[in-house]
Amino acid sequence: MPALYNKYDKETLLKMFAQEPHHRITISFYKYANIGNPNVFRDHLYQMLSELKVLGRIYVSSEGVNAQINIPEENMYTLRQKLDEITFLEGCRLNVAIEQNDLSFLKLKIKARSKIVADGLDDSTFDVTKRGKHVDAEEFNQLAEKDNTIIVDMRNHYESEVGHFKNAWCPDVDTFREELDFVEETLKGNEGKNVLMYCTGGIRCEKASAYFKHKGFENVYQLNGGIIEYTRQVRTKKLENKFIGKNFVFDERLGERISDDIIATCHQCGKPCDDHTNCKNVACNLLFIQCEDCKTKNQNCCSDECKEINALPVDVQREMRKGKFVARKVFNKGRSEKLKFKPNNTKPSVDV
Repeated sequence: MPALYNKYDKETLLKMFAQEPHHRITISFYKYANIGNPNVFRDHLYQMLSELKVLGRIYVSSEGVNAQINIPEENMYTLRQKLDEITFLEGCRLNVAIEQNDLSFLKLKIKARSKIVADGLDDSTFDVTKRGKHVDAEEFNQLAEKDNTIIVDMRNHYESEVGHFKNAWCPDVDTFREELDFVEETLKGNEGKNVLMYCTGGIRCEKASAYFKHKGFENVYQLNGGIIEYTRQVRTKKLENKFIGKNFVFDERLGERISDDIIATCHQCGKPCDDHTNCKNVACNLLFIQCEDCKTKNQNCCSDECKEINALPVDVQREMRKGKFVARKVFNKGRSEKLKFKPNNTKPSVDV
């Protein structure tokens, strides 16, 4: 049996990519379903996708599958066939990325987890199948125009900072788990209004819409397929585009442009910019927005301290990290006292 995990480092993988003759397509898909043995299914999925030269990040749990991948273009049809052979994935929507990049993913990583999205909810306390009404791009635009509609961005602050729908409320939160309670508390007293929610590809809204209906919100709607499918429909049907800026994505691209608007600023100098990057100091890895001038000046780092550390020999840096907890700031993305031009760095409350 072949190894069911990646065996190569980043440099080796990049060399392998340079020799690939094919173009890759970045796609995502998800499905809530009852999976009896997630670990067994995880191994089956890894073998199947490896044969198709699929790369990406996939989470498997007893509640379903959440996948972001890229695949050689010539293997797309076979992938569709293989997924359709899995009962609960038959006919599932494949969200094709707005902007393509062969290097969106460098390896295949499939993990069995307790949940496919970390929401912190006890699913036994409400019916997760009684979700909000799915709406397409045209219906979303119509609802967005109504006075009694509250548009809620169900993503994190660093996602909405670079792009969001016009007139949307973008909660200044770090995680989806945190956002659910924050949105519920803030929207109290608005249970009779239209709650129109959206996220990147739709998966966060599947659970959130059911949760808010359980909490007494009567008219809950969710954008079917998220920002990705909305953009495809807007461009195909020539509809008004109500999304401004970039759609943040969780792969090497870190974003795909939806409109020409730049609504964010460089966190180091304040110039208009919406390009996310990670601090080059491995022990930091902070996600933040950095313009080209600051990238050159600060050598891809978030601070002078990180720039000094990154200039040290690799073996010295590795020795410095030994025995220490390397805080990769997974839950502190885009927030640091080092970032002088990060708006709302202390997460203020928001009135709707």
